[in-house]
Amino acid sequence: MHQSTTRRTVLAAAAGTAAVLATGCTENGDAGGGENPKGTAPETTAPPASDGQSEPAPLAATADIPVGGGKVFKDEKVVVTQPVAGSFKAFSSACTHQGCSVTDVSGGTINCPCHGSKFRVADASVAGGPAQQPLPPRAITVESGSIRLA
Repeated sequence: MHQSTTRRTVLAAAAGTAAVLATGCTENGDAGGGENPKGTAPETTAPPASDGQSEPAPLAATADIPVGGGKVFKDEKVVVTQPVAGSFKAFSSACTHQGCSVTDVSGGTINCPCHGSKFRVADASVAGGPAQQPLPPRAITVESGSIRLA
């Protein structure tokens, strides 16, 4: 019988401790009312870059973009073309017909595999439907043989 009393005492003490802890959490922020009402980690701010801005990584070397053609950058959702030597253009890679990603540049056009839309490498105007709108332009910078998204 002595053993039952010890178990009851331990269980009662544990229940009391749990009640105290639960009350403390609601009063101190984990469940509303404190500094952190949503229970999320506090926000932190990364230190600023030394010059205040970081330059984006190069998308490609100018030599990687063929004259009269281009290259699709899937992760960046952009296609870069070189319609004539030394002139680089960039456009969204999302087809204006139904949003599929264009997949290749060949024969002077940027090509969508979903429904066959084609866009001219010079200005992304529609060369063949069903798309009716050109691909939207994207800003790039070309410097020292590198192409970067602006």
